Amino acid sequence: MNIQHILASLGVSLLLTVGLAACEKPGPGERAGKAMDHTVDEAGQKITGTAEKAREEAAKAGAAVDDAAITTRIKAAFLAESGLKTLQINVDTVKGVVTLSGSVATQAQSDLASTMARGVSGVSEVTNNLVVTPGQ
Repeated sequence: MNIQHILASLGVSLLLTVGLAACEKPGPGERAGKAMDHTVDEAGQKITGTAEKAREEAAKAGAAVDDAAITTRIKAAFLAESGLKTLQINVDTVKGVVTLSGSVATQAQSDLASTMARGVSGVSEVTNNLVVTPGQ
């Protein structure tokens, strides 16, 4: 083989080597694509986190609505009961736990208020803080 063939072969080999090496390096398009993929992944994670927070807030709001409905049903029951409708009984509900406060004239009224509150759907527990004040 003569020198020209050797130099030509060496030149072609060198061009192929440089070309292949250049293919391994990411070009601007590939870098932009990777950056977009990364941005989309981050956005997806943020959307998932936001959706989870929204579900938690909706659950809290639902619990607050349920508690308000329980309180309303108990107060309506007290108003319908002749022995309790004129009394000042405060009803507070948190996560299904009802707290009764205020004053009643007899222990029987206190017991009746507790029993009626326990009978309302959604009530998990009743704390009776009613004070018996005879002569009301």
